[in-house]
Amino acid sequence: MRYMFTEVIVESSEGGYIAYVEELPGAHTQGETVEEASRRLDEAVDIILTGNRRFTRAPFASARVVRVRRRAFGREEAR
Repeated sequence: MRYMFTEVIVESSEGGYIAYVEELPGAHTQGETVEEASRRLDEAVDIILTGNRRFTRAPFASARVVRVRRRAFGREEAR
């Protein structure tokens, strides 16, 4: 099972583009071009996931923990 994030890029009425990830609250940004908005969204997602990782690890700092790196979780939705 694999879960894919959905990147949405919308042309802004004020110029430029707004980008967000539907499944990840707080993952949003903007850019002058589609490419810039997409690149900045990658950065925003990285910042959110890195922050979440640090936040959730703190309570278990002294515990023995098993960590497994995965690229994706869940199911891909049918369109």
